[in-house]
Amino acid sequence: MKTLYLSDLDGTLLRNDETISDFTAKTINELTEKGICFSFATARSLVTTKKVTANIQSRLPVIVYNGAFIMDSISSEILYGNFFEDKSRELLEDINKSEVFPVVYSFIDGNEKLSFVEGKSTDGQKLYLKSRKGDKRINPVKSFEDLLKGDKFYITCIDEAEKLKPVYEKYSGIYKCLYQKDYYSDYYWLEIMPKNATKANAALKLKEMLGCDELVAFGDEINDIELFKIADKAVAVANAKPELIPFATDFTDSNENDGVAKFIKKTVAEV
Repeated sequence: MKTLYLSDLDGTLLRNDETISDFTAKTINELTEKGICFSFATARSLVTTKKVTANIQSRLPVIVYNGAFIMDSISSEILYGNFFEDKSRELLEDINKSEVFPVVYSFIDGNEKLSFVEGKSTDGQKLYLKSRKGDKRINPVKSFEDLLKGDKFYITCIDEAEKLKPVYEKYSGIYKCLYQKDYYSDYYWLEIMPKNATKANAALKLKEMLGCDELVAFGDEINDIELFKIADKAVAVANAKPELIPFATDFTDSNENDGVAKFIKKTVAEV
């Protein structure tokens, strides 16, 4: 039986300082050299995924932007993708009227861009953009109309809960919306994607692409619930949110204590 091991990053494979331990890197690299299929399913972009997983040698495609894309980890080619339709104008106009200022992810002339209106960034958004200083995708624009350019696939709003929750409640049945507290700060995130952009859909597609018979998924957050529902084994790390626990079939140590690597190493040894 060919198994795909698929791990979330923040709070799961990554430690709280956004790094991967030497033990986890060594263990996963040794196992991938022996032929196991290991990859990531993350809310991150491919750019930041590569940055934080530089000591992992897996060359398989990765699931990024919470399932919006499956991308080739070497060439950055989109192997599977979801984009907004023309109604994104209506969505963005409504968000703007709510005094919620988004970062809009899109491909403009074939280049990935993170667009936002200059002078209208929340404190939470400023922290996010500061953490990506030097990123060539950062694209400050002059007006709301500029946010509408290109092929849009992901919208992120970072603000106080009382501002974001009404927008989430309005659009959660229309688009794929994720609303949760940021793992690294006190701000809340509202992420809006095309309806079919989920980790679950992307995981099933990747499983099929790789010819795997079994999917073992690792996670810690509410955005992993749908992934857990379709996995053959759903493994929650010890620090997982209480909302995720009912959907887990298995449990492992925390992200700070190499839970993912320990579980895979033990499972492979038992085969």
